[in-house]
Amino acid sequence: MTAPARVLFLCTHNSARSQMAEGLLRAAYGARVEAFSAGTEASHVRPEAIAVMRELGIDLSGAESKTLDRYLGEPFDLVITVCDDANDACPFFPHARQRLHWSFPDPSAVTGPEEERLNAFRQARDAIGTRIDALAPTFGAVQNG
Repeated sequence: MTAPARVLFLCTHNSARSQMAEGLLRAAYGARVEAFSAGTEASHVRPEAIAVMRELGIDLSGAESKTLDRYLGEPFDLVITVCDDANDACPFFPHARQRLHWSFPDPSAVTGPEEERLNAFRQARDAIGTRIDALAPTFGAVQNG
């Protein structure tokens, strides 16, 4: 059996986009990947991210915000930054086989009523999901269910 691909998603605070990307990749590709996420700074996982992922049956309620320091010496097949600030601050990953940058607007920057904030998180989640679906040639067909 082939070892699972190791993928790390990076964002500034590891509070929304990178957490959602980790959850979506894990849900889509199961045992074919080891998904991780981290930030250039740690904070907390946004409740809106937890809520919109729950809508897809993905539980982020136990997720914690982590800094990328713990991963710097680890080998990764793919390191993906999901925000422009992390892309600019991202250190060189000497053990990463490939590095990508996906620029997504920060849903945490949206203020206003709860439904407006949730919609911003849904848009980010869905855009990230589309990019993850495009990784199918790398990891094989997307699993359903």
